[in-house]
Amino acid sequence: MYTRFITCAKLFYGVKMKKISESEIEKYFCWVVEMMGGKAYKFKSPAQRGVADRVACLPDGTTHFVELKTKGGRLAPLQKIFKNDMDLLKQNHAVLWSHDHIDEWSTNIKRS
Repeated sequence: MYTRFITCAKLFYGVKMKKISESEIEKYFCWVVEMMGGKAYKFKSPAQRGVADRVACLPDGTTHFVELKTKGGRLAPLQKIFKNDMDLLKQNHAVLWSHDHIDEWSTNIKRS
């Protein structure tokens, strides 16, 4: 929460911000999921490359596969294949690039 406050304050007062790292975006995502009452697990599959970074399990019983990127980051070819597989299997999948995207994602989930 404190980090988010500092980020907002820097934007408000016009302080130039450094590029946010993917690990910082992951930390924020985990915090948002916890505030929603869920758990965000780091997802690694030794047998399958290209899987999403995180699996978010929410209290309403839904599971979301989430790929986190820095601003300007692109999906690798295997990540695109994973995204298409999730779409074909009608699974919840999202690619999020910033704190704002994470906030929008969580707001949309709370509405549904």
